[in-house]
Amino acid sequence: MIVRIMGEGQVTLADGHLTELNKLDDELLREMENGDGPGFRRTLHALLSKVRELGEPLPDDSLEPSELILPSPDATLEEVRELLSDDGLIPG
Repeated sequence: MIVRIMGEGQVTLADGHLTELNKLDDELLREMENGDGPGFRRTLHALLSKVRELGEPLPDDSLEPSELILPSPDATLEEVRELLSDDGLIPG
C-alpha cells in the first residue's frame, strides 16, 4: 500500500502493518471525539512516526497514486476531522 503523509512524501507500507496502525488510529479518534488536544497531538505524532518507521520511502521524484493519505504532523484537530471517514484515518 502507498501512503502519503501530507507535506512529506510517500512510503510503501505492507498491509500487515495495518492492525498495528489501526490501534493508534482508534486512539486518535477517541481523543478527537473527547476534544483532547494534547492527546490528539501526541497520538498523531506517534501514528506518523510508526508509518515512517514501518514504511519504505519512495523516491522524491516518484508520484504514485496514494491509497491512504495522512495529515501533516502540524495539522490541527479540525483539519484532521475533515480527513476522517467512519473508520478513522486508516480503514479497517
